[in-house]
Amino acid sequence: MYDYGLSVLSHYGLTASGTMRVRGALLCHTEQGDKLISEFGTAAEKLEQRYLLQCRITESGLLRCDQILRNEEGALATRGDDGGTYIVRNWYPGRECETGNSEDLIRASDALARLHTAAHLPVKMEYRRESLVEECIRHNVEIRKIRKYLQTKKKKNEFEKLLLASAGPYLEQGERAAAEMKASSYEKLRQRADEEGAVCHGEFSQHNILLENGRGETAVNFDKWNFDLQVADLGYFMRIILEKHGWSERAAERILNAYSARRPLDEGEIETLRLYLSYPWKYWKLANRYYGSRKSWISGRNTEKLKTLNAQQADWLRFVKGSFF
Repeated sequence: MYDYGLSVLSHYGLTASGTMRVRGALLCHTEQGDKLISEFGTAAEKLEQRYLLQCRITESGLLRCDQILRNEEGALATRGDDGGTYIVRNWYPGRECETGNSEDLIRASDALARLHTAAHLPVKMEYRRESLVEECIRHNVEIRKIRKYLQTKKKKNEFEKLLLASAGPYLEQGERAAAEMKASSYEKLRQRADEEGAVCHGEFSQHNILLENGRGETAVNFDKWNFDLQVADLGYFMRIILEKHGWSERAAERILNAYSARRPLDEGEIETLRLYLSYPWKYWKLANRYYGSRKSWISGRNTEKLKTLNAQQADWLRFVKGSFF
């Protein structure tokens, strides 16, 4: 019988007094506080490195995180009675960051800066993220491939027509961003990040920072952690938030001021942040998801997302090419 991993608690000397299904996991109330059980889906060595990273963050006292626990045998992953393999993490009360709440954005940005201050480990090259320059060039190739496919497709639905019509401007901007990035100090900064052992969360969004009233913040879900220039984390977070704020300079200023008050950015990092934000990530994501999906049915939600993206295009370009940076 599938038990969502509940059976593994006995390997940690824990007993659940109550459980609740949450997004992709099982929340358990135990005698040692809340624990989250989730399926194990990565290489054992990377899980060990994630454990060491979270130990470093916890020991710093700068920020809480969903620390993975070792079982009574010292292992980080445990096989359940249902045949699945699971990890158990400490969990804390709190709510996700509300993207429309200015105070939440300030708290989340400050928390990210504290996370980056603590997140350093000796670099293991196999967990080093792909160069941003190489990633952007690769995505540009993918956009060109998708555009060519759409150009040869005779019958197109509304989404496909919109995707094709907007491919040119987004590709042009993507190629410009990649070229500027290649000519910038990005690679030197990345080398410095390697020397410092800088680690990124990898997917720092409003969903992965929990805010508890009067009790601080907790960074969660480190599945995509990697070694990289940490400004990439900040760029990822800013892009998600600014898309929801119509690329408002005021929202950007709140995030950047809160982050840099805790962890100041030098001139090269600020330029890298601008270049990161100047790449059409959202367009590539929609196009790539479409190309890899069953094309006989297109979600109306994706069509609306593309329409919103196109409506914001001028504001986005004005922001990344303007005087904010």
